[in-house]
Amino acid sequence: MTQISRRHFIQTGLIGAAAASTGFTSLAYAAPANTTIDKVKLGKTGLVVPRLALGTGTHGGKQSSDMTRMGIQNWLKIARHAHERGMTFYDAADLYGSHQNVKEILKEVPREKATLLSKVWTRPEDWNKDTPAKTIDRFRKETGSDYFDILLLHCMTNGSWQEEKKPYIEALSEAKQKGIVKTVGLSCHSFDALKIAAEDPWVDVILARINPEGVIMDASPAEVMAVLKKAHDSGKGIIGMKIFGEGRLIEESQREKSLKYVIGSKNVDCMTIGITSPDQIDDTVQRIMRIAKEV
Repeated sequence: MTQISRRHFIQTGLIGAAAASTGFTSLAYAAPANTTIDKVKLGKTGLVVPRLALGTGTHGGKQSSDMTRMGIQNWLKIARHAHERGMTFYDAADLYGSHQNVKEILKEVPREKATLLSKVWTRPEDWNKDTPAKTIDRFRKETGSDYFDILLLHCMTNGSWQEEKKPYIEALSEAKQKGIVKTVGLSCHSFDALKIAAEDPWVDVILARINPEGVIMDASPAEVMAVLKKAHDSGKGIIGMKIFGEGRLIEESQREKSLKYVIGSKNVDCMTIGITSPDQIDDTVQRIMRIAKEV
């Protein structure tokens, strides 16, 4: 691995621990530059979004994640740096407890210049007992936003989600009709769920796990990519996640290979990556923009 420069932006022990959990802290970073991320069409949804979203759910669950555990002020330092690099696409979820993070950055980033994605957890939890419609209203209060650009059913794990999640589907459809939500869809955590999503006309956007090594994925890269191509060709917006295998694809060569695979496929419009330091932002944005020009 060629080392160009190495800078660590560890403000506190919490940031350091969070960064270590993603596997970035031991890596060399490309020389910092003022490169900004570009914007792309999200399928045929009508949305134009930054190619890279700021993920808030690394190691997330039970309304907590690396990004919430580091504290709002520490996360804001990262989000502000992301803003400088054009990353005004925020990937939140009830499961991560990250709506408060988003609310704080939206006090600084004009809402019309931001893209807001959240995800509805549909399984019974102590913090998730409201009806679907009331849940969406709660999301609006928690984020301080009257509307969502993208609202997804979170973590669909089987091929029966169309029937099992019907009350949520109806609530999201009603919210879309009212203008509270611009686009709807789901995040997929099973191959059956993904295959059905690719053909369901209700689905505007799919959040799918994809990388060339098959790490934390629903099927082989070739199988998943074939379904994503089918969905994208039909006009659905495709957002890639687990691009770096949640920190398991940590070497520079692995990150390079994964980004080339995902961007070069032309089947994934944009991606979300959990980032815990400004250095990671600089490296990832610069790398993505260079690869996007090459493929």
